[in-house]
Amino acid sequence: MQDQDKYAEQAASIEDPVTAEAASATTPTVEEQLAASQLLVQELQDSFLRAKAEVENFRRRAQEDVTRAHKFAIEGFAEMLLPVKDSLEMALQVETPSVESLKEGVEMTLKQLNAAFEKNRLLEIKPQQGDKLDPMKHQAMSLVPADQEPNTVVNTLQKGYLIADRLLRPALVTVAQEK
Repeated sequence: MQDQDKYAEQAASIEDPVTAEAASATTPTVEEQLAASQLLVQELQDSFLRAKAEVENFRRRAQEDVTRAHKFAIEGFAEMLLPVKDSLEMALQVETPSVESLKEGVEMTLKQLNAAFEKNRLLEIKPQQGDKLDPMKHQAMSLVPADQEPNTVVNTLQKGYLIADRLLRPALVTVAQEK
């Protein structure tokens, strides 16, 4: 069996003149190879240009989306404020309002406004007396003598506000001075 394998290998290694002629007939000439290479280059260049155009279109669409997002970012908040405006206008149309009806209307309007703030993640900063002064959220308006720890809030003059963890307006506070 080993002998047969040796003979098969030797026969395969000997070049058959007919096979050599057939191989040379199927081997492309230099001009054919050049034409095939040029065709390949043309196809690759076309693919490259299409891919480049696709990337440019994607970039342009993304920029338009960002522009639209900036332009209409406040749309949701504005929609939430429309009922507040409507309520205020209706309150002004009442010819003889009573104190109770005005108070009730203001309370309802404030609830609408608070709901709009909450939905849009606008949070109040209202430090309580004795809270430690946080310069990232509080603005000290004055130092006052007080019977409490130094650098703590004595009184809140005006609430502050955060929009989604970003300071919109600091709370204005008076702070206890050191004794």
